[in-house]
Amino acid sequence: MDYTPVTPFRRTVDAAILKHQAATQEDLPPTGANKWEMLRELAAARVAFGLSDRDLTVLQALVSFHQKTILGGNDDNLIVHPSNKAICERLNGMPCSTMRRHLGNLVQTGFVVRRDSPNGKRYARRYGDDKIAFGFDLSPLVRRFHEVCEAAEAGRAAEERHKRLRASVSLMRRDLAGLAEYGRAQRPDLSVWDQFSDLAALSARDLRRKLDMAELRDLEAMLAAALGEARNRIDPSETEDMSTNAVEDEHHYQNSNKESYDLEPCLEKAKGEGSAPASASADTDNLVSEEMGEPTPPDIGDEKLPNIPLGLVLAACREFRTYCDGPVRHWHELVRAADILRPMMGVSPSAWDDAKRHMGPEEASVVMVAMLERFADIQSPGGYLRSLTGKAALGGFSCGPMIMALMRREAA
Repeated sequence: MDYTPVTPFRRTVDAAILKHQAATQEDLPPTGANKWEMLRELAAARVAFGLSDRDLTVLQALVSFHQKTILGGNDDNLIVHPSNKAICERLNGMPCSTMRRHLGNLVQTGFVVRRDSPNGKRYARRYGDDKIAFGFDLSPLVRRFHEVCEAAEAGRAAEERHKRLRASVSLMRRDLAGLAEYGRAQRPDLSVWDQFSDLAALSARDLRRKLDMAELRDLEAMLAAALGEARNRIDPSETEDMSTNAVEDEHHYQNSNKESYDLEPCLEKAKGEGSAPASASADTDNLVSEEMGEPTPPDIGDEKLPNIPLGLVLAACREFRTYCDGPVRHWHELVRAADILRPMMGVSPSAWDDAKRHMGPEEASVVMVAMLERFADIQSPGGYLRSLTGKAALGGFSCGPMIMALMRREAA
């Protein structure tokens, strides 16, 4: 055919389509491109070109209609002309509307060019030695092969940098959690350790998401600042001895008692001994509320607050949020959520009232949401809660070890 059309049949023309159509007028490179290698490289660089995995699936189906493995070279007939039905069959029954949407994106990005016939049909005819075909032109795959390969290499390098930065942030988070625990034992007079523990717990939650490079750098900067402050609060000679802690040399022992299974709290000599003061927890929670733009709740008394910050509880316990009407930002909202959970978990009203009386409503609520995290391992939630209530009545119970056990299980 003497004339090559540049506009599609009954479709809107824009500058991008005209640009891609004009590019096909250039001569093909002397060396062809392996169509399967092209697809692999394009899969690695798809984000740079704005393509989805479904777009590549449709492109793979189109490429499969070309009989040769090498596109271009001595073969300049790169137009395939399958029907919509044939394409959908090779896509394992993908709906035609879905296929057309992904095909439109391939045309818009310039990896496929439409060569529509006068009536919009796709077909091929021979006139002696000449063959005229109307359908989808795959020549952009050959012309852009080197461009795609370079983008794929850049994408792999960026992914490698992302993995390395993510690993560094994960190690920094672990170090901050360890320094906070060590510093709390060495300098219990400082309330900053709760803030460091809270930051480490929230960082662990963020790392479960797919963070981009900017978010990882922001998190790295926060952790680096916190680590520097934590090291300054701890004596340098003590920090050097942490790597030779005798506890790390002991063999691991796993308790097979499914009733307790990482939830059994330790007995303490006194309610406030060996743990951060309640006032530090309240200060941390108020700080979180102020940063989120929420009003600070009224003071309900330090003696009623658990010995851990609310942010750490929310980071360790997530199952209960399914049953909440809205976000939990204050202790009274956690108590309301625990009241909703109580009948669902099979805990009697009397057991719940005893727990709130001896532990306090806030600490009893922490116990309830922590039990929900390991609900499948607790044979009798009501009986288990009563046993913890008995320990609380003797003044030797703290919910802190329960939450820390959940955090360690999450970080493992």
